[in-house]
Amino acid sequence: MPDVLVIGSGGAGLAAALAANDAGATVMLATKLGVASCNTAKAQGGIQAAVGDDDSIETHFADVMRSSHNTADPTLAQRLVEEGPTTVRWLEELGVAFTREGDGSLRIARCGGATRKRLLQVGDRTGLAIAGALRDAVTAREGITLLDHAPLIALTTDGTALLERGGEQLEIRPGALILAAGGRCKREAQETGELSTNGDGATGEVAALAVAIGCVERDHDSLQRHPTGAAWPESLAGYAVPETTRAYGALLRNAAGAQFVDELAPRDVVAEAIIRECAEGRGVTTPTGRPAVYLDCRPVDPTDAEISFPYMLRRYRKAGLDPLTELIPVYPVLHYQNGGLVIDEDGATTVPGIWAAGEITGGVHGRNRMMGNSLLEICVFGRRAGAAAAAAVR
Repeated sequence: MPDVLVIGSGGAGLAAALAANDAGATVMLATKLGVASCNTAKAQGGIQAAVGDDDSIETHFADVMRSSHNTADPTLAQRLVEEGPTTVRWLEELGVAFTREGDGSLRIARCGGATRKRLLQVGDRTGLAIAGALRDAVTAREGITLLDHAPLIALTTDGTALLERGGEQLEIRPGALILAAGGRCKREAQETGELSTNGDGATGEVAALAVAIGCVERDHDSLQRHPTGAAWPESLAGYAVPETTRAYGALLRNAAGAQFVDELAPRDVVAEAIIRECAEGRGVTTPTGRPAVYLDCRPVDPTDAEISFPYMLRRYRKAGLDPLTELIPVYPVLHYQNGGLVIDEDGATTVPGIWAAGEITGGVHGRNRMMGNSLLEICVFGRRAGAAAAAAVR
């Protein structure tokens, strides 16, 4: 049996597996779909870290607390931000090539809720680059076993996990268990008829199993909507138009062409403003009847656009709309689970022997996450949980 069993192959699970193995533990990582299937790879905007000359750990912390409306756990938020710069260096060592300026310095942008430029990117496929680098590192380790298409179907208070694979049930009794299975926004969207940016694996059953055996959770009702989900063309419906469009000057306009919100306000403020604008009759309607407002990317310098969101440009142009010359209909879509399992700064849940990291947890972001902090969270708390779980076993 492995020293540590990790459930989930997104960034948090991969980071946890690496950290646990670094600490000398043998690790099994199990995931219900393919190993490459995760929301981490779908994250486009970037990762936040206080690396700018005019930035600081203290300023990043203040921005997190302000964006969460002071609902984030201060201890968790502090750990998140203080490990930002070292996390970036760690990712670079793993092969993540963050976009740089002509002089070689890191290209950073100011995103919604932030008071400084601190968002690092790999174009607009940052999550894909991070997930790929972590996965490559995991698959290269002899001490980490990967088990794909093996969903967790039962859990006991002593950390025993029952997996199902190929019609057979596997009982795993690890020394420590780390839950990193992500959120439930895909299932919520299916139940409510909304659109979601999430992949098919985001259904939340692992958190439910954990709660059933006594893991405490917080802010279960708090789900975040990405402000600018594509509403048209229909082939892109639900796609998250990167917030970096607004970081580089894109504006939100109603049917009359008027701006109605600070485009770089926290996510919930922008999303609520869009919903209100449409509800009060100042939005537009797509050819398929969806409510929307316009994202106007015409003010963005074309060079910035080609560097920072080339994938978005390609997707829209393939669908017959050029974002740099035409208005984009957008509307908020389900995107992220703010609440989740209660953890301490090392990822320990309220049930001994069980740790958790990533979107399955609550508290790091409070009831409103600032963009770019989820990719940081999965690395920081995935590594902390992995190290702590291994130490407990060893």
